[in-house]
Amino acid sequence: MAGGGGGGGSPLGPAPPMWYHRDLSRAAAEELLARAGRDGSFLVRDSESVNGAYALCVLFQKHVHTYRILPDEEGFLAVQTSQGVQPKRFKTLPELVSLYLQPSQGLVTTLLYPVDREETAVPDDRDYSDGEDEKPPLPPRSASTSTSSAPETPTESAPAANGLSTISHEYLKGSYALDLEAVKQGASSLPHLNKTLVSSCKRLNGEVDKVLSGLEILSKVFDQQSAFMVSKMIQQSVNQGGDQELENLVTKLAILKDLLSSIEKKALKALQDMSLSSLGSLPLFSMRHSKAIPVQAFEVKLDVYLAELTKIGKSQKYTLSVDVEGGRLVVMKKVKDNQEDWNTFTHDKIRQLIKSQRVQNKLGIVFEKEKEKSQRKDFIFASAKKREAFCQLLQLMKNKHSNQDEPDMISIFIGSWNMGSVPAPKSVASWVLCRGLGKTLDEMTVTIPHDLYVFGTQENSVCDREWVETLRAVLKDQTELDYKPIAVQTLWNIKIAVLVKPEHENRISHVGMSSVKTGIANTLGNKGAVGVSFMFNGTSFGFVNCHLTSGNEKIARRNQNYLDILRLLSLGDKQLGSFDISLRFTHLFWLGDLNYRLDMDIQEILNYINRKEFDPLLKVDQLNLEREKNKVFLRFVEEEISFPPTYRYERGSRDTYVWQKQKATGMRTNVPSWCDRILWKSYPETHIVCNSYGCTDDIVTSDHSPVFATFEVGVTSQFVSKKGLPKSSEQAYIEFESIEAIVKTASRTKFFIEFYSTCLEEFKKSYENDSQNSDNVNFLRVGWSNKQLTTLKPLLSEIEYLQDQHLLLTVKSVDGYESYGECVLALKSMIGSTPQQFHTYLSHRGEETGNIRGSMRVRVPAERMGTRERLYEWISVDNDETGGPRGKSTMMSRAGHDYVKHSVVRKQLGELGKVTEEGERNSKEEITSRPKQDPSDGDSSVSKNSYNNPAYYILEGVPNQSAAAISSELLPSSSSSNPPATKHPPSSAGARTKPPPATSGPPHPRRPGTGQECSSGDDGGAGMVGQGGGVSGTVVGTMNRPPPDFPPPPLPKGALEIAAEAPFNKPRSLYPDLAEVRIPPAGPSGVLAHGEGFRRGGG
Repeated sequence: MAGGGGGGGSPLGPAPPMWYHRDLSRAAAEELLARAGRDGSFLVRDSESVNGAYALCVLFQKHVHTYRILPDEEGFLAVQTSQGVQPKRFKTLPELVSLYLQPSQGLVTTLLYPVDREETAVPDDRDYSDGEDEKPPLPPRSASTSTSSAPETPTESAPAANGLSTISHEYLKGSYALDLEAVKQGASSLPHLNKTLVSSCKRLNGEVDKVLSGLEILSKVFDQQSAFMVSKMIQQSVNQGGDQELENLVTKLAILKDLLSSIEKKALKALQDMSLSSLGSLPLFSMRHSKAIPVQAFEVKLDVYLAELTKIGKSQKYTLSVDVEGGRLVVMKKVKDNQEDWNTFTHDKIRQLIKSQRVQNKLGIVFEKEKEKSQRKDFIFASAKKREAFCQLLQLMKNKHSNQDEPDMISIFIGSWNMGSVPAPKSVASWVLCRGLGKTLDEMTVTIPHDLYVFGTQENSVCDREWVETLRAVLKDQTELDYKPIAVQTLWNIKIAVLVKPEHENRISHVGMSSVKTGIANTLGNKGAVGVSFMFNGTSFGFVNCHLTSGNEKIARRNQNYLDILRLLSLGDKQLGSFDISLRFTHLFWLGDLNYRLDMDIQEILNYINRKEFDPLLKVDQLNLEREKNKVFLRFVEEEISFPPTYRYERGSRDTYVWQKQKATGMRTNVPSWCDRILWKSYPETHIVCNSYGCTDDIVTSDHSPVFATFEVGVTSQFVSKKGLPKSSEQAYIEFESIEAIVKTASRTKFFIEFYSTCLEEFKKSYENDSQNSDNVNFLRVGWSNKQLTTLKPLLSEIEYLQDQHLLLTVKSVDGYESYGECVLALKSMIGSTPQQFHTYLSHRGEETGNIRGSMRVRVPAERMGTRERLYEWISVDNDETGGPRGKSTMMSRAGHDYVKHSVVRKQLGELGKVTEEGERNSKEEITSRPKQDPSDGDSSVSKNSYNNPAYYILEGVPNQSAAAISSELLPSSSSSNPPATKHPPSSAGARTKPPPATSGPPHPRRPGTGQECSSGDDGGAGMVGQGGGVSGTVVGTMNRPPPDFPPPPLPKGALEIAAEAPFNKPRSLYPDLAEVRIPPAGPSGVLAHGEGFRRGGG
């Protein structure tokens, strides 16, 4: 809620007015006003840029104007005015609004028609199909961020108390008089009270006996003296009764108290004695290192061309033996069942592995035969799975014997499991070993330990410490390593635990944890999310485990849960407040019981499952459908699902789905669904490969099956320059020629851009845009020329450092400082002597809000150009082959970013069959140059996509308002003569555009979307004017996006400072004085229509 008002009262008055919309986003406010459609329609929402402030939004002549309402030191509220104008102060918002309901008060128009918030019933978060219609269970008392253990709250305490109360009441009404009479006659005991207490504590007596029986076993191992006493007490209690029974219970309770307080210390001492006595006989490495990886052999065939096959006579069989520990690959040719003609290659003699995309079980290996000479041989494996296992083993061998101090790549296990409020079975080995159904690891690699293990659980009633120790014990059994817990976060029964290899413990830093409640009225934690973030050397990671609203019909509620978590989960760099968590991390993984269901008749679902035909079911999966509409998980990636729905099974079996349940409200249908999911989102030009995605089929304690996924992820080290601080002549620079953004908004304010990166000392910002036009009232095109853009100076100038860096950009309004869209750009493809084009989408609060494109270059001095090959670059994809595998490619994560001129990306898109490429140059030309857009292409080569098509920016339920339909004085005329954009469905996930053919030549600024070049004498902003849809380049849809193959980025830590000024531009202040910023025209009373809002008259 916004801040308090003057005098200590609420700024909203006794009750919030209907025109006040709490937590309403700027985009949603514009949509509501557009639906109202009448001049003078208004509402008040919370400010997105200033805590405690408000924004008054007014509709006038199809444009939204926003006025910021700020509290002063005394808590009074006032509309922000232009400099020198005395503001009018009010105690409450209703008082302020009442003034502006009167005419001629300085606003663009009088406030006439309040747009009331929609009164909706309190969302019913109960899931009648899951047994959650009863009162939510209380969280365990240990539900905190610590790993300490605490006793759980007994769930039967209330009924027990009621029972004892009843017995006590009966004693006081009847038996009490009999005991009183006995005392009068000289009795020294109270037999009736004793009988009452014995009856009341019968259940307690039985429970104590059970606990003592269990402790007897431990006592016999660790404490012989106590064991004798426990055994004797249990034997005596069998024959005792009457008066002695209550006395005996008190004695047992005293012994139980002593045992519980001392058994752990005695057990610890006994185990320490045992470990010390046997320490001399155990080799030290066995306690700290994982077991050795045995030599693995692969049966393969040599792939030869037809001409060679004619000479040989038949296909040749080989055996490839991988010795990870010894760092050798032995290649043996089989002749008449006898192995001979073998060659041994050490790890440094294997130059490259080349995967075929067309033939999934084919692999090329480049061997170094002699100095400066190499030889390639192509082998056919028994299956694609065997090929991947071979590559993984060779990569592990390379990593193990590398002379690098820090790793280039790590492996991550991620698991999600709704435990159904039941403790885990004795063994969950299949979960951590990725054994079961779907895309699983090969048996040759399944026991290789991962660097990180992330476990997300829902409905987990086990206390934190016990759960972590359970996980550590499982990993110890499977890997012989003592994994270190680096973070545990709990919200009620939703938990996330992260464990790391001991050798990486010191590489982890900046650990953060957070949680968000999305249960009933967003106050209960039975639904919600927990998150953990940290840095692994120079790479940032975020992990979110969630449990969303259940129920087939509650799609919208689940979507809102996701958006609330995205906005409210406090993880990562706190200085990146303008960016949601999907842009704060190099890699963000989102897992949990998302509870999205299948929209299909139950019998059809069961038939498809029985036939193992999952594609028809995935087409009606609610999560897939919502992602295609860009409603949730914008630009996230999910590996192809090839396992059956993980919910709702009969407990104790995986053979039957239980899809009906009788409830008080009637029979509920609970169709089998993929409720449990794992998705991820990574920065562009980073390395991430999903090696497995499946579920177990032997863990049956819950009605959900655990799911697992494993990833190979590139990481960066904390870079230290070997050449010292650069001289001025050796300094690298990041220069922008021009930037244009299309923003989804009905406003006409001015904008500037903020730049964040760990390679900058401090965040930087541009001047306000110098060109602006619109062809549709629901979107705005703004442009910045070189004069308005700041030259950025990185902290270090080495190309090896810069190719791993990223820039975070946010487009903000000049006066209100509210963000209208954010994005991330990779520097690697921008490095060069000539400017390179970029093109990507903008998003805000999980919604796609536009796109941004431009031209930039990263200039690196020749002395700083040295680099090295990363371990994950050692494996490549055969670019000479066409066609691609079925399903989604996850070799690299694009995260939906489109770098228009990167040749590798363009080639890979062609290989995957997603686009049609024309005019391809030879591979050498493509690799050595990243040329400019061909002027001859124009708009003819471009098909519009979901975020450069003006039709996309039509608000739901609002008629399309073209610029021609509005009087010319309301909108600035467009300088483009292109025809208006035609509509196309924004949710067409498979849409692709054909990139222009590669060209070369001098860099000239062009009008984006046209073939025209701008002369050097043109106005700085002229080059930024163009038709909304005329963007050349590769455009990738929401689903099935092919990724590039680039090195990984580090975390943008945000605000760091640059002291020096740009040497290639006219000297100017990087931070323009506020007096230099153009102030929008004020009304008669000096009221400022600001950039949380918009300039009057269209700007």
